[in-house]
Amino acid sequence: MGSRFQVVQQGPPIEVFQLNRMFLDDPHQNKINLSIGAYRDDIGKPWVLPVVRKMEKQMAADETLLHEYLPVLGLEQFTAASTSMLLGEDSPAIAAGRAFGVQTLSGTGSLRVGAELLNKHLKYTTFYYSAPTWENHHLVFVNSGFTSPRTYRYWNAKTRSIDFDGLIEDLRSAPENSVILLHACAHNPTGIDPSQEQWEKIADVMEERKLFPFFDSAYQGFASGDLDRDAWAVRYFVKRGFELICAQSYAKNFGLYNERVGNLACVISDASLVPAMKSQLTWIIRGMYSNPPAHGARVVANVLANKQLFDEWREHIKAMATRVIQMREALRAELIKLGTPGSWDHIVKQIGLFSYTGLTQRQSEHLVEEYHIYLLKSGRINMCGLNPANVQYMARAMHDAVLKFPADDDARSKL
Repeated sequence: MGSRFQVVQQGPPIEVFQLNRMFLDDPHQNKINLSIGAYRDDIGKPWVLPVVRKMEKQMAADETLLHEYLPVLGLEQFTAASTSMLLGEDSPAIAAGRAFGVQTLSGTGSLRVGAELLNKHLKYTTFYYSAPTWENHHLVFVNSGFTSPRTYRYWNAKTRSIDFDGLIEDLRSAPENSVILLHACAHNPTGIDPSQEQWEKIADVMEERKLFPFFDSAYQGFASGDLDRDAWAVRYFVKRGFELICAQSYAKNFGLYNERVGNLACVISDASLVPAMKSQLTWIIRGMYSNPPAHGARVVANVLANKQLFDEWREHIKAMATRVIQMREALRAELIKLGTPGSWDHIVKQIGLFSYTGLTQRQSEHLVEEYHIYLLKSGRINMCGLNPANVQYMARAMHDAVLKFPADDDARSKL
């Protein structure tokens, strides 16, 4: 008897996880992993933040901690601290009771729960994401019930910077009530953020066109090393009077990747509507995963609540951000030293974990095949995969790829 599951077809691999697997299986001595978005220290090793280790030891010794279910909307101490970190302790929206948080399964879970709320209750069906964006944005929103995925222009490959005119033009022509996905800071994958003046212009157009802002904040504090600077755009939109949703993740800035620690921060214009919103979010989560995990949320909540631990954590994120900035400078310096054709200034102008190097697909494939350097086809690299011991090797590989496969040839071959 044949299986009824014969109808199930092989799905395509997820590029970033496939590259990670290839890297792990590769015996080559000089291999470099620039694929998966996780922090690595100066010798290429994962880093558990010392403040996290300290808190976990405290928690392990605390006999009062139990493994009982959390409420469906999560640990209140965590959601309150997280929303306050995003909007600022002195936020008028928090003081007026118009802002609240809901614990979710990291940034992805936050996006999913927020998107389902907008689709099921506000009946929104159109969403815009930047071209390019983090590859999971499209899938999460479509799976949440959104039927009209669209893109707004963002990356200009020629200038290796924001195509701001294109972005504004696309937002201007977006239908009313479209949900616009915005990266709060450290845009993934390009590493290029709008300036404050550009954010103001984006807000003008979104207000005029009645578009709904949905921020994705995966790198607060990690991008610049400054929590307030990295939250500027979200706070500006709140100050302008927008209602908005923001997905917060603690994978990167706390190094809690596998603990799935996230917060869905909601800011609305009428505090009396909060109970109804929370009740519907409760039912969305109940039907999805029932309630969130406690361990990582307790770590974050306890660190954010303790001045000494909070300051210690801020030093950690500053150290991580500084290391990334140093690697950007080192890579650019090596490319200049080699006389690699083209300008490489964009590498140091970009911010956060990723750099959109400007390498073509063919050049990126050359790095994988010939040099055992694993990066996405788009040319996106995780800067943390670079360190003082391998940055020279990386620059030589890029230099070779650019000489062997000039970008103009690549563009012509597509004609």
